[in-house]
Amino acid sequence: MSQQEPGSTDAAYDPAVALKFFKSAGKPATIGEGETIFGEKERAIPLLRRQKMYLLVKGDVALVSNKKTIGRVRAGEIFGEMAVISDAPRSAAAVAKTECRVIALDDKEFEAALGKHPEFAVMLMSVMILRLRNTIAQLKSRDALSEDAQLKEARAFDPEVLSHLVEGLADDPPIFYQEGAKIVTEGQKGLRMYAIVEGKVRISIGGRVVERLGPGGAFGEAALVDATAMRIADATADTDTTVQAISKKAFLQLVKVSPEFGATMLSSLASRLRFLTARL
Repeated sequence: MSQQEPGSTDAAYDPAVALKFFKSAGKPATIGEGETIFGEKERAIPLLRRQKMYLLVKGDVALVSNKKTIGRVRAGEIFGEMAVISDAPRSAAAVAKTECRVIALDDKEFEAALGKHPEFAVMLMSVMILRLRNTIAQLKSRDALSEDAQLKEARAFDPEVLSHLVEGLADDPPIFYQEGAKIVTEGQKGLRMYAIVEGKVRISIGGRVVERLGPGGAFGEAALVDATAMRIADATADTDTTVQAISKKAFLQLVKVSPEFGATMLSSLASRLRFLTARL
């Protein structure tokens, strides 16, 4: 992928948590020196090939794009996860530089493992949010953030499914905001994330719109997952809007009881990370 793989340089990443997670749904396999684990721009083929993410147990793996090595994976690190999380084509190939031992998980095995070890989802969200913050900082320093007229309205969840999930877990009743009202402010300390029940919300960074969300859209999760607990963007009601606030306690409980919730939140973060990284 275009971003670095999670590894020892990420303070939020714990190899022991990753090993426990992968071992719960996958089995170790040996890959010979020089073998290609997956190819650049490779994607899933229905009924023929599922995308997989990998934990490197032993050995050395190179990430290669346009025949140039752009990164290395060391023992204890994971790679290839973005293709599974976001169902996107590979942005780089992975080649075994030495004989390697890996544990692989496809999308179904990934969700099964999330059901057993939801703490991995929270850890991976933390890693991705740290990268979001770093990417945003780089874009701001280059004045490279620009409004995209082609932005499509996005939603993370089916509104009915989301309503069912949060029922009995959300601490607060739905909140109504008039058109133009600020829901969260960039740099503000955050205590809750929000899911849109009705209406539309625009997400802005540095005053420039980077995302639009409709019913089922979720935002503000970064402040719950990241220890710094600071908002990375503004959220403003584009129309009269009703949102459901979700506390950190309820969020963690949702991740535990619903692997689909964790997987969907990871997919949403992956999409945002890809969108912003493409502008670097």
